[in-house]
Amino acid sequence: MSISTWLAFFVASWAISFSPGSGAISAMSAGLRHGFRRGYWNTAGLILGIVCQVIIVGAGLGALLAASEVGFAIVKWLGVAYLVYLGVRQMRSHAAPVQADDTPHDGSRRALVTSGFLVNITNPKGTVFLLAVVPQFINPANPLTGQYAAIAATLAFTDLVAMGIYTALAAKVLRLLRNPHHIRWMNRIFGGLFIAAGVWLATFRRQA
Repeated sequence: MSISTWLAFFVASWAISFSPGSGAISAMSAGLRHGFRRGYWNTAGLILGIVCQVIIVGAGLGALLAASEVGFAIVKWLGVAYLVYLGVRQMRSHAAPVQADDTPHDGSRRALVTSGFLVNITNPKGTVFLLAVVPQFINPANPLTGQYAAIAATLAFTDLVAMGIYTALAAKVLRLLRNPHHIRWMNRIFGGLFIAAGVWLATFRRQA
């Protein structure tokens, strides 16, 4: 991959990372529930998920998944179920404010990483999107491993920044809320966003 090609992908990666979707909702939800320092661990899981998506596409498994009606449906409905589950859990979470030291009320780092990973890895829209975008920046005449590694690393970096901003914004909002009634409504709003993302995913169809 030439420098000019990488720079073009680097610019595109910012748009990809900042685009609203289940990943952004997951990052903001983590910031809302746990504060920035703890909630940012969710971003590590999101990045692991997107890197795995790149590996799947690079290995050719993404094309097989997109072409398989059964495989695509299984992954899609797993993603739908998980997003709806996250939405219901968010709505039912308690409404206690985050303390000044960002001490979480529940949720381990491992749980946050796992949650972020599952959000991205069970989203077949990500696979189809990468299948459409990534080949435009790949030179088949050159070794593919290094090119896919550069793409994965670039997406990981831009996601690290973008999801960090989403997490910080949500954590900042929560710091301004001290009334449990207001926090409860914020939980309901983010829970509704998760469920809406799940419904949106349910309407997604694989390419013929």
